[in-house]
Amino acid sequence: MTGAARDAAELAVVQPLRPEQRGRWRGFVLPVAAVALWWLLSSLDIVNSALLVSPAKVFDTAVEQVVTGRLWRALSASLAREATGFTIGTVAGLLLGALLGLSPLFNRIVGPSFNTFKQISLFAWIPLISVWFGLGDVAKVVFLSLAALVPVVVNTCDGIRTVPPGLLEVARVFGFTRWQTVTQVVLPAALPSIFTGVYLALIYSWLATIGAEYLLVAGKGIGNTLIEGSEHFQMDLVMFGMVVIGTVGWLMNASARALERRLARWTGRTT
Repeated sequence: MTGAARDAAELAVVQPLRPEQRGRWRGFVLPVAAVALWWLLSSLDIVNSALLVSPAKVFDTAVEQVVTGRLWRALSASLAREATGFTIGTVAGLLLGALLGLSPLFNRIVGPSFNTFKQISLFAWIPLISVWFGLGDVAKVVFLSLAALVPVVVNTCDGIRTVPPGLLEVARVFGFTRWQTVTQVVLPAALPSIFTGVYLALIYSWLATIGAEYLLVAGKGIGNTLIEGSEHFQMDLVMFGMVVIGTVGWLMNASARALERRLARWTGRTT
């Protein structure tokens, strides 16, 4: 080894991890500890093995689900519903939120009704949706659209209505038209709040996907995998489904956060 290579190796050994690197690794401590405790309890038969299957059994079930293609069929059905409901709810939420934020007259007419609507529990709509749309994919997409709609409307409206008055005054000084003020001042200033609403819609619609599949049981999906496991008392299948749901949710959250950071950098460069 050359002197330069040896110095580089020594520096790599003694150089401490950066704070963000330490924080990233600390996030794995709790999941690893939980799996270790799970393995210990199942190995020592401290808990009834029929209720708490071993991680090895869940892993075998995961391999079987992947090899047979059942995982992909269930996951693709759930993600397709989630994407459709999220898109419909987000687009409708952006339009309704923009109208509520930009038009005082529209806000006075529609705002009170929407404020009442958003107080109704999402799952309270299931009986009505099942009667109107049945138990198939259409009913589930309607349910997911409602889940995505409310956070987008609320955050879009709030973001537009809380634009600093100083920015609006600058637009008036420069003689901006109404359209220029909205597109070049109001929407850029409201963008962080709007993105927060879209981010919440993404998470809420995924959670609602599982609820819709569990309560509106027709069709395939990860929620139906949980139902199948519970009906046949296959705890390994139930726990496998829960791991898949949590993993997909974590990936969605991580992707949305990464997009948010890129958006923040982009808006910082354009201001």
